Amino acid sequence: MDTERKKRERTVSWEDPFLVPQAAVGKKAVFEGEPGEYLYNPIGVVHGGFAMTLLDSAMGCAIHSTLAAGERYTTLEVKSNFVRAITVDTGRVRCEGVVVHRGGTVATAEGRLIAIASGKLLAHGTTTCLIVR
Repeated sequence: MDTERKKRERTVSWEDPFLVPQAAVGKKAVFEGEPGEYLYNPIGVVHGGFAMTLLDSAMGCAIHSTLAAGERYTTLEVKSNFVRAITVDTGRVRCEGVVVHRGGTVATAEGRLIAIASGKLLAHGTTTCLIVR
């Protein structure tokens, strides 16, 4: 078997992660991603960690958008529900996180991951975060 034909490469780029929180105050958190075969698990679909990463990021950043100067947060609990398989054919996905509750020491948020092309729900989740001053 020709192993060179199986070789794949990819390039990854990103923006400075510390610039985003400065612009996020009071806004909805939205993340998008492109499923790739490099994310496949042994059963031939994108690993659930891809969906979980987008959910955790969107929900956490939604809570981050409520923080005052000098406050920070840490995740206490995350729950996710995977309702549809994700493959390369799913195409680009979009995850939106919104705050459900923001108290003095605890905040909760929920997130929904959808396939942009079809509008179908792929996963949804909730998070609970501790607010630290």
